[in-house]
Amino acid sequence: MLRSLLSTPLAAAAFRSFSTQAIKPPKIPVNLAHLADNKGAVSERTRVGRGPGYGKGKTAGRGHKGQKARAGNGRPVPWFEGGQTPLVRRLPKRGFFNIHGKEYQELNLDRLQHWIQTGRIDASKPITMKDLLDSRCIHKIEDGVKLLSVGADSFNIPVTIEVSRASQKAIEAIENAGGKIITRYYNAVGLRSLIHPEKFAQMPKLAAPLRKEDIKYYSDSKNRGYLTQEA
Repeated sequence: MLRSLLSTPLAAAAFRSFSTQAIKPPKIPVNLAHLADNKGAVSERTRVGRGPGYGKGKTAGRGHKGQKARAGNGRPVPWFEGGQTPLVRRLPKRGFFNIHGKEYQELNLDRLQHWIQTGRIDASKPITMKDLLDSRCIHKIEDGVKLLSVGADSFNIPVTIEVSRASQKAIEAIENAGGKIITRYYNAVGLRSLIHPEKFAQMPKLAAPLRKEDIKYYSDSKNRGYLTQEA
């Protein structure tokens, strides 16, 4: 391309004259000290409380007294109302949080039957809570799974299932269809070993219930507790 541009006599003469010109040194020596930002690119940091000459001395731009002039006075909490008793303290407390309460994931029989009929769960082998979670029949296991009786009238698939709790009507529907249900106690470590066995080099032994209510529930044959079968 350069050869085609220099093919004209005028361009070739201009190139020869430019290439033979001597490079003149700058009149002022150039070094690293001449490097600087563009004008207005960098602004000076505001220094407050350093005397009246700077314009931000004495009160440092905060004015005279008041809440906003105090040091260490950060943003108040959202319920702050200027000093009067806030609403969250004027209203009384109600109820309590049960530290021994359990949050069971509810599962109804109609959903279980739909999952089996669509091939997402294999009813020919025992169904555990891990199978329910892996098939997304339930989306989480907090303290266990409780089987409920919605769809009990139309449930007709014989299954063997193990859950944490079950209603009496759900137990009756499972057994009327020719199936078997077992309710088993799991603590936090037991549930973790059930859901994620790959995280354990050696599977832990399942803990026995300690509270009287749990021992009574899992020892009752009416609830199909696993302790009645081990006895």
